[in-house]
Amino acid sequence: MDRLENIEPHIPTLEEMQQWTQVVGRAQQLMLEQAAGATGRHLPFDPQTVAQIQSSFAHEGMALWQRFLDAGGMFRDQPAPAPEGSPAARKDRRFADPAWTKHPFYDLIRQSYLLTSDYLTRLADAVDGIDPRQKARLRFATSGFVDAMAPSNFAFTNPAVMEKTLQSGGENLVKGLQHMLADLEKGQLSHTDGTAFEVGRNIAATPGKVIRETPLYQLIHYEPTTDKVLETPLLIFPPWINRFYILDLSPEKSFVQWAVDQGLSVFLVSWKSADASMKDLIWDDYIQRGQIDAIDTVRDLLGVKNVHAIGYCVAGTTLAATLALLAARGEGDKVASATFFTAQVDFSEAGDLSLFIDDEQLALVEQLSSGGYLDGRYMAATFNMLRGRDLIWNYVVNNYLLGQDYPPFDLLYWNGDTTNLPARWHKEYLTRLYRDNLLVQPGAISVDGTPLDLRRIETPAYVQAGREDHIAPVESVWKIVGHLSGPVRFLLAGSGHIAGVINPPAAGKYQYWSCAQPQPTLDDFLAAATETRGSWWPDWIEWIRGHGEKNVPVRGARKPGKGRLKALEDAPGTYVKSR
Repeated sequence: MDRLENIEPHIPTLEEMQQWTQVVGRAQQLMLEQAAGATGRHLPFDPQTVAQIQSSFAHEGMALWQRFLDAGGMFRDQPAPAPEGSPAARKDRRFADPAWTKHPFYDLIRQSYLLTSDYLTRLADAVDGIDPRQKARLRFATSGFVDAMAPSNFAFTNPAVMEKTLQSGGENLVKGLQHMLADLEKGQLSHTDGTAFEVGRNIAATPGKVIRETPLYQLIHYEPTTDKVLETPLLIFPPWINRFYILDLSPEKSFVQWAVDQGLSVFLVSWKSADASMKDLIWDDYIQRGQIDAIDTVRDLLGVKNVHAIGYCVAGTTLAATLALLAARGEGDKVASATFFTAQVDFSEAGDLSLFIDDEQLALVEQLSSGGYLDGRYMAATFNMLRGRDLIWNYVVNNYLLGQDYPPFDLLYWNGDTTNLPARWHKEYLTRLYRDNLLVQPGAISVDGTPLDLRRIETPAYVQAGREDHIAPVESVWKIVGHLSGPVRFLLAGSGHIAGVINPPAAGKYQYWSCAQPQPTLDDFLAAATETRGSWWPDWIEWIRGHGEKNVPVRGARKPGKGRLKALEDAPGTYVKSR
């Protein structure tokens, strides 16, 4: 409290309290009117439920002010504690600074905000009798609004910012302004120090060679580190909505380097970031002239019957389509096994990202893609909005208000290294999969004239989901199990869409859940699953070896550039560096 003695605010007057009440009421009305407009009618409420929520809000609000006044208001030495179980009693990282509870005024602001947030959220949940999608959008909009209005996001209601401003004479705000202007210039919120990393030097640095280049992708063959390797090679398809090196960060985090060290011949596709020349690309291209072309290239190069394939996120969705196409052609044996990292094929429960898919948003995507491609910064902003509290407002406070230096963090550097998307492909993907969910309807999608049916896929599959994944929720990822006809091992990893995948064994972090026998439903899986501490990667490599443990010497084409396909350049290649 001593450090805040020079910024003692006054106790709000009755008029100011009335003003805040009106602000909350107007905000509530605006959100409800917006939701009503989206549904085309008035929002239906259960009057009894709303009355209970409003009564609870009024009661807790009066109790908060009474505790504040009974304790001496601004002049008390101890904060007025929130009752156990109330919104203000819950832990919240935004209010971790001790001043939020020790200083009377900031304690009041904190408790008032949390109480109001809880009220608005409960009121949004009380809307009934509308389409579940519209209700989910209302809930998402409410959550975004209350996150944006947090007192921690504003300089004069954040005690840490006020203290820093007094200590530095306002230099933090000047530095924060510099950060903000730099971000405005590049059109993107910065999360880390971009000068600390260089692709090919301290990230994406696993040794290898680019051995094939097409207008769509470069194929990288990594240098073996063992005398012998598994006969069946590994071919990795990263998502083209991000740079591939999420799988090849620093050496201690690199899945690629770890896989090489396990004795695998590792190949990886590095997709080209879209430009105007790719405006007519569609999903068929990524399936036929992307994944199948790469599969055939590796098979022919090494003289092997098939490959182990990994598809991450959108590339996993595409891998399922690729397998269905191969099965329809009688060529399913080209892939010995398929591993899906946080991938979806059934989008009926695709999570909050699906809330952005409607006619209005699709029209906006088309407008933003007038050059034939969608600037990757728009996609990055969308993903950030899904976790606005952590990926937007946290950095607004640290970067702009506190003026802190950017920490060097390879994962955040990758997150900000955006790629462009072909406009036609992107719109078709959103409409045919996210909106219309056609991939799981047999024959509803065709590739090069061949109808797709996921039920024809008999390839053994390893399906990994993230327990806290906000992009591909576990409930959605699980659905792939019910659409494949071959054996499936489902595994649930701790953490989310990125950290749930990138979890090297040496780190000793997180955990995973697995079952010895297949389960009919996700609930059955969760009930029967055994928890194992640490990384799931060792479980995966044992599963891979279970599909053929024959090893061959590292010679000839097993060495990058020494076979029929010569080295074009060193890994990671030029496509990943293009902007």
